Amino acid sequence: MLLKNDPYHAFMPYEAIPVASASEGPLAGLTVAVKDLFDVAGYRTGSGCPLKLAASPVMAETAPAVQRLFDAGARFVGKTHTDELAWSLYGLNAHFGTPINPAAPDRIPGGSSSGSAVAVAGGLADIAVGSDTGGSIRAPASFCGIWGLRPSHGRISLEGAQALAPSFDTAGLFARDGATLHRAAEVMIGPDTAALPDSPDLLWPEDMHARLNPEARSRVDRVFGGLHARPVTIYPDSAATAYACYLGANGADCAETILPYIRRSRMPLVRGIDSRADSAEALTEAQKQDFRAARAAFRSHLRALLGAKGVLLAPAVHDAPFRLDAPVEIFDGFRHEAMHLLCVAGMAGLPQVVFPAGQIGGAPYGASLIGPYGSDLSLIALACKLAPKGAA
Repeated sequence: MLLKNDPYHAFMPYEAIPVASASEGPLAGLTVAVKDLFDVAGYRTGSGCPLKLAASPVMAETAPAVQRLFDAGARFVGKTHTDELAWSLYGLNAHFGTPINPAAPDRIPGGSSSGSAVAVAGGLADIAVGSDTGGSIRAPASFCGIWGLRPSHGRISLEGAQALAPSFDTAGLFARDGATLHRAAEVMIGPDTAALPDSPDLLWPEDMHARLNPEARSRVDRVFGGLHARPVTIYPDSAATAYACYLGANGADCAETILPYIRRSRMPLVRGIDSRADSAEALTEAQKQDFRAARAAFRSHLRALLGAKGVLLAPAVHDAPFRLDAPVEIFDGFRHEAMHLLCVAGMAGLPQVVFPAGQIGGAPYGASLIGPYGSDLSLIALACKLAPKGAA
C-alpha cells in the first residue's frame, strides 16, 4: 500500500513498492487500486488465500489490462483485499479480514472485489480494478453506493490474473461517478464494437423486477419510472432454471480450473467455498456438457432479445446489503437470491453497468443497465444520462 492510512481496511498490507506510470495520458491525475487477483510488478499475488500468497513469486510483469491504466497515467496506490480465490459474494475473508463498507459500516461490503469497491467508496482511489465472475463487481458496487462495470465477456485481457471460471470471468472497474468510469473503461477496453444508437430500445424485464422486495422495487421504479420501456421476459423457463444452469455451467468451469489447486494443496476451506467445491467436483462430464449447452441457449435467447439496440433497465441485486451480525440463514440465503438476478448478464456474456439508485434502510442500493455485446462505453454513457441526479 502506498497510502499513509487505510481506515477502511481496503488494502493488503504489502510493502510499499512504487510502480511507474506515464506522466501524461487520459487518466493522469487519477489514482488506481488493483484487486489482489491481478499481477502487479514488484508484488506477490495472494488471491485472498494464504497458501497462494506464500507460494507466489514477486511478479516481474503487470497484468496487461492493469498496465494499460498505468500507461494512461493512472497512479497505483496498492493491491486490495478479495474474498478467498474470488469465490464468494459477501466481501468476507477469514484470513485477512473484512473491508469496512464506507457507506454502511455495519453492512457487508460485497465481494469478491471487496477491497477495490471500498477503496473507491472511501475516497482512497479514484478508480479500482476488480473481477466479476458471478457478480463480484456488480454486487459490491450496489452495496457501497458507487459505479461498477462488468464488461462484455472477453473484451478485457485476463492474462496475469487468477482464473476461477474462465467462460464467466471478466476484469472490470469501479469509480465514484460515471464520467470517471467511462474514462477508465475507454482506456481498458478500447472503442465499442457495437455502439448503441442515440435512441436505444429500452426494455423492462418484468420477471427480474418481480424478484425484488417492495422497497427495492420502489427504488428502481423511481429511477426508471419516467421512461418508456417495453415489457419483456428474460428467463425462458424460470429464474430458478436459469440460476440452476448458472450454477452448473460455472461449476463445470471451476471443476477444471480452480478445483485441482484446492484438492492438490489440501487448503482448508471456509464455509461456503467447501460446498461449492464439493458441488463442482460431483459434476459428471455429461452434466457439464448439458449445463454448457443450456447456458449457450440462454445466451442466444438474451442476445436475440436485445438485438443491436436493446437495453435492459435492470436491478443489480434484490436488496440492500445485510448487516454483518445477520443470522446465519441470511448469510446462507442472500447469495442465492442475488444470483438469480446477477446470473443474467454473466450467462449471456453481456456488459452491465451498476450505478447508485438511493438507499434502502440506510444502506446503498444500485440499479443497472444491461446492453448488447460490445456496447460497453455507450452503455456507460447512457447510464450517465439515466442515473439519478448526483449519481452521474
